[in-house]
This record gives sequence, structure tokens and C-alpha cells, in this order.
Amino acid sequence: MNASAVPLVNNTPLCYSVNSPPFKYHPTIASAYFSSIFGTLGLISNLIAFIVLLKSFQQTHSRSRSFFLIFLGGLVVTDFMGLLVTSSIVISFHVTHFNWRYLDPNCHFCNFMGMSMVFYGLCPLMLGAAMAVERFFGINLPFARTTSMPKRRTVYMVLMVWLIAGGIALLPLTGIGSYHMQMPGSWCFFNISSEGNDLAFSLVFSLVGLMCITVSFLLNTVSVVTLIRVCCGQDRTQRRRDYEIEMMVQLILIMVIASICWCPLLIFIAQTVLSGRSLQIKSLLLWLRFATWNQILDPWVYILFRRSVLKRVNPRLDWSRGSIMSLYPSFTDTVRRFTQSSLRITLSQGETEEMPPPTP
Repeated sequence: MNASAVPLVNNTPLCYSVNSPPFKYHPTIASAYFSSIFGTLGLISNLIAFIVLLKSFQQTHSRSRSFFLIFLGGLVVTDFMGLLVTSSIVISFHVTHFNWRYLDPNCHFCNFMGMSMVFYGLCPLMLGAAMAVERFFGINLPFARTTSMPKRRTVYMVLMVWLIAGGIALLPLTGIGSYHMQMPGSWCFFNISSEGNDLAFSLVFSLVGLMCITVSFLLNTVSVVTLIRVCCGQDRTQRRRDYEIEMMVQLILIMVIASICWCPLLIFIAQTVLSGRSLQIKSLLLWLRFATWNQILDPWVYILFRRSVLKRVNPRLDWSRGSIMSLYPSFTDTVRRFTQSSLRITLSQGETEEMPPPTP
């Protein structure tokens, strides 16, 4: 794919200064089908997940579960809107093959799409980190979290994530980075370059995403270890941990999906700008399509990995017991042997007195 030679003159808008349409390339049916099929699949998946989440929120009586469902709702809404905005533009290009220079001579539309790509790309990663923080305090400091955190504060946290991601997306409009037309002419993204402010913004986008994934991994690891200790400890039959385990499984899957889908693109951007080598368009498109899977797979984590669904898949499981871990005694005994020494240390330090009392 080679761009037509367009000399850079004073009246050339910034977004067309690197790649200027029309482009000489051979459009493939695969590109149009990929955009249409995966965009539609993602929209339907997120719509189903939102309906399921709404019903679950209305039926739940658990405070911690309500907090988690609010974060999941924010994630689903973000993924849905991201696919709706970006897919509409890309599909329209593949159908009509419009010329961006004629349609958007002042780069307003290109800047909007570039901001959308950055905003809807960072939001799922930042929401995943926020969910990991919420679960960390919910499992390790339940008293501090449940007594001082109303539901509206969780909504404020989701809005704060959106505000931070929006602020980062607006940076190129202030001169830190810039949005440019990207090959093959169907989308706009920030300029991945090792020069000046473009380098700074490329690193901001890449490092913020990688930092969110790292925070999610660290906090989720601590939460899982704490949850295993509680489930395998002496109070395992007195405290219900069904919802905690269910939420933790969903959060870990969301983290794994985000890591697999986004790490290649984030690392590719960082390596490109730090090494100073030219941008490989084919690699960028490949890793970008990889990242698109995150918005498609996220909703299916909650749709499929719920107790009600798993109960239908295997109705012989006794879901009425005090903990899901009790359904697998051999696994519980194995984990207990590994955590027995740490539990003794915890008991000797009096930390078990800080655990919340048994729920009636």
C-alpha cells in the first residue's frame, strides 16, 4: 500500500501531513467483512451483557456485588460505545471509499476518531485496574470499604476513569502528540513517531496501558491469595464466599483477556518510538485487530462465567453450600497444606481478629 505523493504545503492540514488521501491500494473483501462481522458481534455481545448485568443488579442484595456490577456496567457501556463509534466509521469507509480530504478538510472528523481510539482503548484497561483496586479493598479491608463507600461513590470512580481517559485523549489537541490519517485510509490514530511531542504521547499511551495491566495483575494476585486463605481457613464453613469467588474469577479472566489483547500493541508502540525505526503498518494493523478482540470477549466473561450459567451446565453441583471451594474437597485439602504455615503466622499475629464476623 503506497500513498500518493502529495507535497507538504502550508495549507495542508496536520492530520494529512504524513499520509494524505487518496491512497493507491487494492481494497480486499476481507477488510470489509472483518470490520462488519466483528463490529456487529461485539455490539450484540455487549448489549446482551448489559441486559444481564441490569437484571443481576436489580436482584442482588450483596453490597460488594453491587459495587462490582457497577464497574462491569461501566466496562460494558464503554466497550459498546467504542465499537459503535469506531466500527461505524471504518465500515462506512469500506462501503463508500470516501475521500477524507473532501469530507473532512479541517481534520475535525479525523481528530474525533483519533480521540475515540485513544479514549475507548484506555478505558477498559483503566476500568480493569479500578476493579482490581475495588476487589483488593473489598477482600482485604472489608470493614473499611463497606462502611464508608456508598454506591454513588463507585459511580463517581467510573466517571473519574472516563474523565482521566478523556483528558489523555485530548492531549494531542493541546500540542502533545498529534492525530494523523493512517493507512489504508479508513481510520485515524495518534502519530507513532520518535520525534518531539509525538514520542511523548506515544509513551504516555503505552505506559499508562501497561501500568494498568501491571496494577491489575499485582492486586488480583494478592486478592486471590487472601481469598484462598479465607476459604481454606478455620472459618471457611462460616462465611459465604460464593460471590467473592465468582467476582474474582470474572475479574481474573477480564485481566487475562486485556493482557493478551493489548500487550502486543502497547509494547509494539513503545519499541517503535524508543528504537527510532520506521512504523511497520502491517504490524500495527495486526496488533490493533488483536486489541479489538478485547471489546468482543469482555462481555462473554460475565455472560458465561456466572453461577447460574454454570449451574445449568452442571446441575449436579451443590450450589447451596457455604462456599464454592467446598465442592472440591481434594483441591481444598491441597491448597490448605500449602497455606497452613502462612495461616499459623497470621493467627499468631492476631490478624484473624480483623476478619469480618460470620454473616447470618
